[in-house]
Amino acid sequence: MDIKKFLSESRAVSPVIGVILMVAITVILAAVIGTFVLGLGDQVGDTAPQASFSFDYDDDSNILTITHESGDAIAFERLSVSENSDASVTDEITGDANSDGNMNAGDTIAVDFGSDLDDGDEVRLVWTSESGSNSATLQTYTR
Repeated sequence: MDIKKFLSESRAVSPVIGVILMVAITVILAAVIGTFVLGLGDQVGDTAPQASFSFDYDDDSNILTITHESGDAIAFERLSVSENSDASVTDEITGDANSDGNMNAGDTIAVDFGSDLDDGDEVRLVWTSESGSNSATLQTYTR
């Protein structure tokens, strides 16, 4: 047996590596394409932001001031307020969101109710995704 020929012979290695690489590429492509075909890729950007808010209700003016304490910046137009009482929101939400259109830490919004909120009434700050398919209650205020 010729030892030099045995050590320099590498014909069988190339086809094995080639097959392994082709199988790996095929599996990765199938996973990526399958994710988007099944619609799972569309939901990646629809996760609710994580933020903390504080609430301050003024009995005299029936205005609830909501302050963004900390967390993710949230697009101002994605926020809405809903409540379970007889009071209704008389005006749209007004606020001091920055010029970038986002509600950042320290920004406030004011919600004007037509009548007084009673004890036990619940007001929810709701976020809705850009596509409108997902929504989440970010925080709840109970009077």
